[in-house]
Amino acid sequence: MRPILFGICGAFFFAFTYILNRSMEMSGGSWIWSASLRYFWTALFLVIIVMLRKQLRPLLKVMREEPLKWLWWSFVGFGLFYAPMCFSTAYAPGWLVAATFQVTIVFGSLLAPLFYDNIETTSGTKRVRSKIPFRGLAFSMVILAGVILMQIEHAKDITGKELLYATIPMVIASIAYPLGNRKMMEVSRGRLHTFERVLGMTIASMPFWFLLAIYGLLTEGMPSMDQTVQSGMVALFAGVIATVLFFRATDMVNGQMKKLAAVEATQPVSVLISLLGELFFLSADIPSPLSWVGMLTVIFGVVLHSFAAHKKVEKSMSLGKKVESMR
Repeated sequence: MRPILFGICGAFFFAFTYILNRSMEMSGGSWIWSASLRYFWTALFLVIIVMLRKQLRPLLKVMREEPLKWLWWSFVGFGLFYAPMCFSTAYAPGWLVAATFQVTIVFGSLLAPLFYDNIETTSGTKRVRSKIPFRGLAFSMVILAGVILMQIEHAKDITGKELLYATIPMVIASIAYPLGNRKMMEVSRGRLHTFERVLGMTIASMPFWFLLAIYGLLTEGMPSMDQTVQSGMVALFAGVIATVLFFRATDMVNGQMKKLAAVEATQPVSVLISLLGELFFLSADIPSPLSWVGMLTVIFGVVLHSFAAHKKVEKSMSLGKKVESMR
């Protein structure tokens, strides 16, 4: 029960990303500052945490080994993820952005052939290219169907151009996030804790955020104090607290596939929290029945996908143990 509670709490704090980004947009703040300020704040918070853990020097040593890979994949994983997400918030409510982002699970499955699995054999560890999990992908289509239902309903109230501005950036973000993060996990080769890896990616993505901030300064002027503070809250709640809670939950159930699936299935809670936050604090319109159907379909699809994926891993581990016992 405790791991699931930690997972729900993590989803609760991550929901602040969508609520506060929408709040900043509605109050006249530019998406450019919402995106760049969040990572400036994140860098500050994580530097303090990593320094207290006495891991800053080891992190910098790892980063110096392959600086170009750190720069490129951090730009993909953070820059092409968060900037488009903030841009989408200007054209869609936060709960819809949160629900649409769940398609990252679909793209995560489709990206599998770009990565390798380490398979233990009698002659040692062998690197084998991953395959698209077509069985799990069927459940991913449920998520996609839910998103399409919500976007169809949302399209009734906006122009075709605005619909594209709301959806295409989220497609980019949903591809970039798993691609960049998985590639960085390969580059770091398990030598870094979550905090160190996230800080490394934040530092390596700074050139992009500085360029975006300069563009914002030239086109929008300085951000307001209110937007600066709210961006700091996003960094603290989503970038630090939510990360700590979620990874604490996964650590507590490490190796227990069913419980791990249950923890991961708590993440769509952020969609509901985002909706409630916008209804109570931003006076957002209540979603239509079709939007509710789409939202619940997305949540149901995420839960199905999570349990199906970990059931497959559990079977593979069980088969491996049987083979090992026969030797």
